[in-house]
Amino acid sequence: MSRHHPTIGVLMGGCSSEREVSLRSGNAVAEALRSAGHKVVPIDLQWEDGRELDGVHLDVAFIALHGRFGEDGRLQQLLEKRGIPYTGSGPEASRAAMDKVEAKRLFKLKNVETPPHRVIARGDSVDLMEHAARALGYPVVMKPRAEGSSVGVTVHEDRATLLDGAAECFRHDPIGLMEKFIQGRELTVGILDDKALPIIELRPKARFFDFNAKYKSPDTEYIVNPPLSDLDRRRISKAAKEAHDALGCEGMSRVDLILTPFCSVYVLEVNTIPGLTARSLLPKAAAAAGYEFPDLCWKIIDLALKRKQGGFWAAAAMF
Repeated sequence: MSRHHPTIGVLMGGCSSEREVSLRSGNAVAEALRSAGHKVVPIDLQWEDGRELDGVHLDVAFIALHGRFGEDGRLQQLLEKRGIPYTGSGPEASRAAMDKVEAKRLFKLKNVETPPHRVIARGDSVDLMEHAARALGYPVVMKPRAEGSSVGVTVHEDRATLLDGAAECFRHDPIGLMEKFIQGRELTVGILDDKALPIIELRPKARFFDFNAKYKSPDTEYIVNPPLSDLDRRRISKAAKEAHDALGCEGMSRVDLILTPFCSVYVLEVNTIPGLTARSLLPKAAAAAGYEFPDLCWKIIDLALKRKQGGFWAAAAMF
């Protein structure tokens, strides 16, 4: 292939709770790449053995699958076995970012400031959970160990709603995270090619940036380059980059953070395959840095083709 005219497989869909969002991301990416003259093969992956890839020649895969299978390292492993270069982070970093318990461990190890937490499990008594909540200090957030898009996430002011929150959390995963709810400005920072993109502030009308605020509510405001002191801007960008690095992410990611009224910066999580729809945050940040959406999509592919020179990636990129 010529380096500038690879056959690009846009992998989307999957079978996670984020399937619909993934289809929107994948179709947006495929359309953007086609508009820039690239050869695109859209592939809706519905089987976790990747059988839809059989007999299809791809020079590079653009992964637009959110949630389980797409984002947890398994698809990345499968593509490596097939010798297909792919966008974004490798299997280990993907798994670590998707697993909120492992991500917390790595943040702590690398001194990345993150809200205090306790691990909870299906079968824990309400007394045990209340003890954890009191130790952290109300309000607390409950979230499944390995879901994205704020699926199964609830906020609790006191014991009264803990049981309902646990039921919702354990509907998605037998292990969950109880985290201290940090009041402050919700921010997100895209990382592209090891550099932080402009900061975006999220102003949902809801208590926090939940699934509805992300994908449905017309009331959520997004402020690109919000008013911040130069010092805070640098600290936020630095924290985002350190979180990306702590998990070993590559290519691109999006880091969600909180800036408290006392100017502390807390990292909430790293998304290795952030949304790529018209409403999505990474494209908004990239646009503020001068990347039109098709340019952003190509940049992400170019990073995939360039990385790990000398390994099978480089070999694959030369065919």
